Amino acid sequence: MEAKDVSRLEGTAREMVAPRKGILAADESYGTINKRFTAVGIEDSEDNRRAYREMLFTADGVGNYLSGVIMFDETIRQKSSDGRPFAKVLEEQGVLPGIKVDQGAKDMALSPGEKLTEGLDGLRERLAEYVDMGARFTKWRAVITIDDGIPTRRCIDANAHVLARYAALVQEAGMVPIVEPEVLIDGTHSIDDCYEATLATLHSTFDEIHKQNVEPRGLILKPNMVISGKDASNRADVDTVARYTLECLLRTVPAAVPGIAFLSGGQSDREATAHLDSMNRQAAEMGGLPWEVTFSYARALQDLPMRTWKGDDSNASEAQRIFLHRAKMNSLAHAGEYDENLEESAA
Repeated sequence: MEAKDVSRLEGTAREMVAPRKGILAADESYGTINKRFTAVGIEDSEDNRRAYREMLFTADGVGNYLSGVIMFDETIRQKSSDGRPFAKVLEEQGVLPGIKVDQGAKDMALSPGEKLTEGLDGLRERLAEYVDMGARFTKWRAVITIDDGIPTRRCIDANAHVLARYAALVQEAGMVPIVEPEVLIDGTHSIDDCYEATLATLHSTFDEIHKQNVEPRGLILKPNMVISGKDASNRADVDTVARYTLECLLRTVPAAVPGIAFLSGGQSDREATAHLDSMNRQAAEMGGLPWEVTFSYARALQDLPMRTWKGDDSNASEAQRIFLHRAKMNSLAHAGEYDENLEESAA
């Protein structure tokens, strides 16, 4: 890759993890958005999906807290009620448009209970189309499950290989890849089990990234936090999660990577914010980290705004206010300045 290309990719990547900013994951698939809409009584129609995303993207001042938004294929093709493509709406807010490009995690052959993400076929052509639509970055999610006898080495390595091939194609197209190897929070496993699975996953992912000639200065890592299973009997506290996570990252992530944008992965909104804040506070005590540590949340930013909106335009203003509040809380967490009292005063 030529120096000028690396410089451009690195510039975009650093913009994506700018201080006090993070990334909104608004890339729910049809099945996921259907489940979330249904849970709060919203009819799952194309018009409602469009109106919901417009409500989020047009919140006044969202660019103060968000650097980018990951969209779904349907969303990047949609327009706001005044006729502007959503990519343009985001750009006018000072937010980079991004696009999810994987086609979902499917059952992995001969590996019961494990998944392998698909979507490499035809990806080069799809990427060219997304560039024309205004996308500046992309995302691909791999899924790693902890259970009896899993994850297996073959599942970790297969997903790492696919993530690296995806990242190479994205950089070839001139966009920044978000690489998302997610060790799921589902289960009763301990934080130590999660640490070992995450360590192995990140080691394999960056080994494959090197083999595929992917430039680490031009990518963003979107990992899980190292956390106890959500059904574990004794879940680790906030500061322990932060400490384990930072140790795991320092052992695996090259210093050349501009930033790490965590997924919330089934945590509550405040839990995800508190964990991010503790990481940045501990990082400051350590004298800093080689990369920015920020957020790329979906439910942890959207859950309460969605429940407030309920598909009713008359609720849009209040839903936007709540959305901006959650974005601001995570902006503070990115700086290690989050205070739970701000939550109470805003309730």
